[in-house]
Amino acid sequence: MRHNFQTDVLMLLGGGDRRSIGHADEAARIVSANAKLFPGLIAGLWSDDALVRMRAADAAEKITRNQPQLLAAHKKELLGLLCTADQQELRWHLAAMIPRLPLNRKELQTVASAFNRYLEDRSSIVKTYALQGLAELAEKTPGLRTSVMEVLTQAGRKGTPAMKARSRKLLLRLRANE
Repeated sequence: MRHNFQTDVLMLLGGGDRRSIGHADEAARIVSANAKLFPGLIAGLWSDDALVRMRAADAAEKITRNQPQLLAAHKKELLGLLCTADQQELRWHLAAMIPRLPLNRKELQTVASAFNRYLEDRSSIVKTYALQGLAELAEKTPGLRTSVMEVLTQAGRKGTPAMKARSRKLLLRLRANE
């Protein structure tokens, strides 16, 4: 009998409730050790099960902190999902991952526009990750720096407490890199 590790990884991600990451860390460890399983994990971002989607996004985000190159093969699909996702947990993980992709100018505009829309999300976490994503894009793209610094300044004045704190740190980092 042939064992399908890809299916097994996604099966780890179901069950429980939204307040738990379930076995996302275990899935991340397994997939980190075998990059051939990464496409199956990414496929979980489109699962019919909201828990699988959010935990697959969590695991993928953790893996790509150290292996960002794994995202490149999935760029087109991820950029599409960035613009259509409505699940908050998926949105904040996408906001963390997408800046790790190599982006051309058109893609960069698409991502910046999506992150600006995410700033209108009802979730403070999504808004905070969108600020982080914008700042990371601005670090790589000097042409975005001025507009992103304005967004961060405004969020630092009018945002949620988490947004204010993150905005201050991000502004300091952007100014230090000028």
